[in-house]
Amino acid sequence: MYSSVNTIWVLLGAALVFLMQAGFAMCEAGFTRAKNTGNILMKNLMDFCIGTPTYWILGFGLMFAGGGALIGGFDPFVLGDYSGILPDGVPLYAYLIFQTVFCATSATIVSGSMAERTKFISYCIYSFCISAFIYPISGHWIWGGGWLAQMGFHDFAGSTAVHMVGGVCACIGAAILGPRIGKYDKDGKPRAIIGHNLSLGALGVFILWFCWFGFNGASTVSMTGDDTMVSAGLIFVNTNMAAAVASCVTMIYTWLRYKKPDVGMTLNAALAGLVAITAGCDAVSVAGAAIIGIVAGLLLPISVNFFDAVLKIDDPVGAISVHGVCGAAGTLLTGLFAVDGGVFYGGGFHYFLVQCIGVLATAAWAAVAITIVFLILKHTIGLRVSAEEEVKGLDITEHGLPSAYGGFAFNYDDTPDGLELPAQGDVPVQAAVPVEVAPSVVDPEPLGGIKLTKVDIICKMERFDALKRAMFDIGITGMTAVNAMGCGEQRGKTEGYFRGAKVEATMLPSIQVSIVISKVPVSLVVNTARKVLYTGNIGDGKIFIYHVENVIKVRTGEQGYDALQDAE
Repeated sequence: MYSSVNTIWVLLGAALVFLMQAGFAMCEAGFTRAKNTGNILMKNLMDFCIGTPTYWILGFGLMFAGGGALIGGFDPFVLGDYSGILPDGVPLYAYLIFQTVFCATSATIVSGSMAERTKFISYCIYSFCISAFIYPISGHWIWGGGWLAQMGFHDFAGSTAVHMVGGVCACIGAAILGPRIGKYDKDGKPRAIIGHNLSLGALGVFILWFCWFGFNGASTVSMTGDDTMVSAGLIFVNTNMAAAVASCVTMIYTWLRYKKPDVGMTLNAALAGLVAITAGCDAVSVAGAAIIGIVAGLLLPISVNFFDAVLKIDDPVGAISVHGVCGAAGTLLTGLFAVDGGVFYGGGFHYFLVQCIGVLATAAWAAVAITIVFLILKHTIGLRVSAEEEVKGLDITEHGLPSAYGGFAFNYDDTPDGLELPAQGDVPVQAAVPVEVAPSVVDPEPLGGIKLTKVDIICKMERFDALKRAMFDIGITGMTAVNAMGCGEQRGKTEGYFRGAKVEATMLPSIQVSIVISKVPVSLVVNTARKVLYTGNIGDGKIFIYHVENVIKVRTGEQGYDALQDAE
C-alpha cells in the first residue's frame, strides 16, 4: 500500500537533488574562464540528459535488479519486480527518479576537474559510462544488497557511493588529461588561473547547500513514524552544521596561512563539509557533525595544495578534494563518530574497519574502470582539445558560440613560455586574401631631438599573448592593452550559431595594444607585430602609427624621452 506522505517526500527530494545540477553548473562556470562558460553549461546539461535514459536502460537494473554480491542484474527499461527493495509506501517510479538524480550527481562531479580542455564528444561518452555501469555497480555493493551492504558498510546518502566515485573519476581524468595550458611555469610552480565570475560560483554553492537538505534529508525515503521524523530533523541539523563549521575552519586556516581569508577556498569548504557529513548524517550527533566539519575544513585546503603543487594534477574547481578526499574522509569518520557502533562510542574497531574496506574497494573499482574508459578515449577519438582550441576557448571551437556573454569582451589568458600556437588557417602569403601590398614602413627622420612614436595595434584576442611576448623580446618595456569592440570594412563576420541561427557579429571583440616608442625602431615593431599576427585571413588586425608631441611622467615631471625611461 502506497503512502502519499512518503511518496511526496521522495519526489521532493528528487526535485531538490535535480536542482543540484544548476548548482554544479554555476560553480564550475564561475570558477573557470569566460571563454568556456557555454561549454560548461552544455556539459552539465548533457550529463544529466545522457545519464537519465542510460540509467533507465542499464544502470538501475545493475544496481537493484537482484541481490547478488557483485552485481544486481540486467533489466533494460526497468520492467522487473522491485517490490523487495522499494521503501515502504514508495512506488517504483518515484524511487526510479530519486535514484536517477543521484546517478547524475556522480557523473557531473567529473566535469569540474576536467574543465577547459576536454573534447565535448569524449565528455559525453565517459558520462555515459559512469551512468551505465561505473556508478551502478559500486552503488549495488553499497545500497543494492551487495557485499558491502552485507558487511554492514554505512553510507547513508552517498559520501562514497556518489561523491567519492565522482571524485576518483575526476582525479584519474585530470591526471590523464594533463594540466591546462599556462597552469605551471617552466619551473613547475602552479599559477593561479582565476575564475571569471565569483558571484556565479557563490550562487552555485548556495544552491547546492540548499539542495543538500533534499540530498541527505530525503534519503530517509520516508516521513512516517516518530523515529523517522526525529531522524530527518537530526539529518538537517547535521548537514547544516558540518558545512558551516567547515567554512569557518577553512576561512581561519587561509587567513592564518595567506594573511587574507580566501573567498574561493571558503566557498569550496562549505561543499567539503556537506560531502563529508553525507555518509553519517543520520548516525552521528550534532557534536560529531561539527567535528567532521572541522576535519573537512582543514583537509580541503591541504588537499587542494597537495594535488595542485605536489602531484601537479590541475583541478580547476577543486572537485577531487571536495568530493573525492572529503567523501572518503567523511565515510571513515562515520566509523569513529557513529553513536551506535562508532569507535569513540565504545563500539570497537569492527565498524571502522568495514568503513575502510568499503572506501578502498569502491575507490579501486572506480579508478580501474574509469582508467580503462579514459585510455580508450585518449587513444581513439582523443580526450583533449588542441592547444590552439584551448587558448581560443571551448565555446567557439567546440560549439561555435562566440561568447556566453553577448556584448562583453574578455581577455584571453597567458600562454606559457615556449608555447607557440599555430596561426589560424595557416595561409601562406601567396594564398592569402588578395591585397595591394604597401611599401615597408621606413622610420622617418626625427624633426629635432628624439622622436616619440605611438603605435596602436588592433588584433584578435587569442593572439594578444604572442604579440606581448614578441614585443618584450625586441626591447619594448611598456605597453597598454584594452578590450575593444570593432569591425573593419567587412562589418564583422559570422562567428557561429545560437539556437540554430547564424550570429552576425558586426562588432567583434578584439584587443587594442598601445606602445609609445623612443628607442626601438618603429619598423622593427611593425614588422614583428605583422609576423606574429599574420594568418592570411580577414580579421588579422591593423596597425596605426602616430607622432607623439610629448610625454610627461606624473611622478617626476620628466618629459619626452626621459619620461619613458625606468632609470631613477
